[in-house]
Amino acid sequence: MAAKKPAAKKPAAKKPAAAKKPVAKKPAAKAPAAKTPAAKKPAAKTSAAKKPAAAKKPAVKRTPNAAFMKPMTVSAMLGAVIGTTPMPRTEVTKKLWEYIKKNKLQDAVNKRMINADEKLKAVFGGKKVVSMFEMTKLVSAHLK
Repeated sequence: MAAKKPAAKKPAAKKPAAAKKPVAKKPAAKAPAAKTPAAKKPAAKTSAAKKPAAAKKPAVKRTPNAAFMKPMTVSAMLGAVIGTTPMPRTEVTKKLWEYIKKNKLQDAVNKRMINADEKLKAVFGGKKVVSMFEMTKLVSAHLK
């Protein structure tokens, strides 16, 4: 094998001495202190960190959605369970739950399931067991 020659170095361009800026020395890093149990500081009060109550906006009373408050006509099958008078969707759901609780139709093990009796089976499209989430979908078909 042939020995390689070291590459020739180019002479560095010299800068004038006035152009050099003094380099600020960084302080030497401190050695980490030995671990000692630190004294617990008392907890800061949380009320001092919160914004003053005067800066909050005044609470605006929510207005109910008109679509939910609109009286709906009830079908004859659903009317046999909750009554035939026109009522909003919210009232229909309340009346259904009153009927379910009164007749103990909610499943004892899984409270989300409703065991339909003969009246509710007509409303639920012939299904014997319906989940509470599916119930609202099935009932909406009986509202106009």
